[in-house]
Amino acid sequence: MKLQCPACGRAAIFARPFNVKAGCTGCGVIFKREEGFFVGAIMANVVATEVWILIVYFACLLLTNFGDQTTLTILFLVGVTFPLLFYHHSWSLWLGLDHLIEGLPEGVTRERRNW
Repeated sequence: MKLQCPACGRAAIFARPFNVKAGCTGCGVIFKREEGFFVGAIMANVVATEVWILIVYFACLLLTNFGDQTTLTILFLVGVTFPLLFYHHSWSLWLGLDHLIEGLPEGVTRERRNW
């Protein structure tokens, strides 16, 4: 979850906030492999958000005396802010898992780098 290339660990995954690079500038591994590849990162983000909402819900339910409106407000804030804060890490997690399972392809061409 270092937000670095899972293959070499040298180059950053993101060019700027919320903008994934097409590939690694250090080793040439492709980050944006094909159309729809980003769905895995979105899935990781959604699942992590749901888990945090459940954890916060049970914490509010068991450890506090908050009313329903306060609990819903807290859950809403978690549901809106957590996915934004976890976006970069979900991409890093997804690329790392993909590299671990099947390996990320190499050979970024010039056209693909400017993608």
